[in-house]
Amino acid sequence: MPETTSAASPLPVANLLTDLYIGGKGVPAADGGRFDVVDPATGSVITAVADGTVQDAIAAVDAAEQAAAGWAATAPRQRAEILRRAFELMTAQADDLARLITLENGKALADARGEVAYAAEFFRWYSEEAVRAAGELVTAPSGTNKILVLQQPVGICVLVTPWNFPAAMATRKIGPALAAGCTMVLKPASDTPLTALAMARILADAGVPSGVVNVLPARRSGAVVSAMLHDPRVRKLSFTGSTEVGRILLREAADQVVNCSMELGGNAPFLVFADADLDAAVDGAMVAKMRNAGEACTAANRFYVEASIADEFSNRLAERMKALRLGPGLDETNQVGPLVNGDTASKVEELVRGAVDAGAKAVVGGRRPEREGFYYEPTVLLDVTPDAPILQEEIFGPVAPIVTFEDEDEAIRLANATEYGLVSYVFTGDLARGLRVSEALDSGMVGLNRGLVSDPAAPFGGTKQSGVGREGGHHGMLDYLEAKYIAVQW
Repeated sequence: MPETTSAASPLPVANLLTDLYIGGKGVPAADGGRFDVVDPATGSVITAVADGTVQDAIAAVDAAEQAAAGWAATAPRQRAEILRRAFELMTAQADDLARLITLENGKALADARGEVAYAAEFFRWYSEEAVRAAGELVTAPSGTNKILVLQQPVGICVLVTPWNFPAAMATRKIGPALAAGCTMVLKPASDTPLTALAMARILADAGVPSGVVNVLPARRSGAVVSAMLHDPRVRKLSFTGSTEVGRILLREAADQVVNCSMELGGNAPFLVFADADLDAAVDGAMVAKMRNAGEACTAANRFYVEASIADEFSNRLAERMKALRLGPGLDETNQVGPLVNGDTASKVEELVRGAVDAGAKAVVGGRRPEREGFYYEPTVLLDVTPDAPILQEEIFGPVAPIVTFEDEDEAIRLANATEYGLVSYVFTGDLARGLRVSEALDSGMVGLNRGLVSDPAAPFGGTKQSGVGREGGHHGMLDYLEAKYIAVQW
C-alpha cells in the first residue's frame, strides 16, 4: 500500500485561542493546568491548552447565567443574522479550519474540508429555523377557553462533543441552541479542543454576545461535566459519544432531572441484495465505511451480502480499499490518515486479530504499518463468523467485515441483532423491497441506495442504545425549547 510522510505543520489558524473561553474572553485554568494536544500523524505535541477544573466549570455556568436573559430576549431575526454571519465566516475560513481539524484529529484533508462545509451548514440551517419557533392557539374542545402554547428556551445547556467530527458535532448543537435562545457551555473532547476554541472566536466575530457560548477544554471530563449537571441552573445536556459514557451521564442528569439528548454508539449494518447495482453498492460502501477512515458513529460496521454476489462484491470492495493511499492527512495525496490516538489503533488491531484467529481472512490490509503515528491499513475481512466480536462492537477504524446471507428475512434478522440502532444501509434494485426492509430495520435512520445519510435538514438520531432525541432539521431545535401552555379566555 502506498505511504507518504510529511513534516509537522505549524498551527494553521492565526492567534489561535489555547485558554478556556469563558464570558467572552480567554482565561487560564483556575489551577494553571494545561494538557498537550497531539498530532496523530506523528505522535508529536502540537501545543498545550488550558485544562479546565470544576471551579472553571461553575464559572462557565455563571457566565452563561449572566447572559441568559438577554440572549433569550434577543429578537429571533437578530439571532438568525448572527448565525448567518457565523456560517459566512466559517465558509471564508474553511481551509484554515480544515487544516486545524486534520492536524489534531488526523483525518485526510479532503474529509476535513467536507466536515467544515457540513458543520457550517448547521449555522445556515438554524439561521433559517431561528424565526420559526412557532407556538399555537386553539379553542379547547369544551369551548370554555383558549389553549395558547408558547415555545421558550429550555435554559442553560451543557454540550459535550466527541473528537471524530470536532467542528460538525459542535455546530450541530450550538446552532439550534443559539436559534432557540439558549446559552451554553461546550465541553469538547480532549483529543481535539483546538477546533472548538477556533469556533468560539468565529462565533464572537459573528456577534454572539459574551457569555452566551463558553468553551471548556478539560482532561478531567467526568468531574467537570458532573459538576455542571448538579448545578440547578443547568437545564439541558446534549451529549455525543459512546453508549457507555452516555449511560453514566443519564444517571448523573437524573439527580437534577436535566433534559437530555443523547447521540450514542452505532453498529451500522450494510445490506447488499443480489439485485443491487454493484457499482453503486461499492461506491456507497466506500463512503459509508471510509468517511473519516471509519471513525464515525454512522460508519458501516457490518457488511451483509447476499451469497450469490458475495464474491464479486468482496473483490470489488477489496480492490478499492487496496488502492487507498495511507499517510498524514495534511498531504493531499493521501486518502486515509491516522486514527486519532494509540488506544483507538490498538482496539482496531485487537478486533481484527480476534476475527482472524476465529477463521476470518484478511484479503486486504489487516495490520498496523511500522511507522510513526497511529495508523491502521484499510482492511477487508471475509469468512467472518456471525457471532464474532468485531460484529458486536463499533470498530471505529478502516475495517470492513463481510458476512453472507441467503434471503431477506435472514438479512433483517442479522442486521437487527445488536443493541444499537443508529443507522442502516440497504442496497437493492427493487424499490418495494428497499422500503419494506427499511421499515423493518430497527434504526433511527436508513440510507436506501445511499452511503451517506447526514444532512443538517434531517433529524439525526437512533433507537435502542444509540440514543435519545434528534439533532438536525426542525426536530433539532425542538430539543432546546420548552412548550408552555397558557389557559386563557376572552
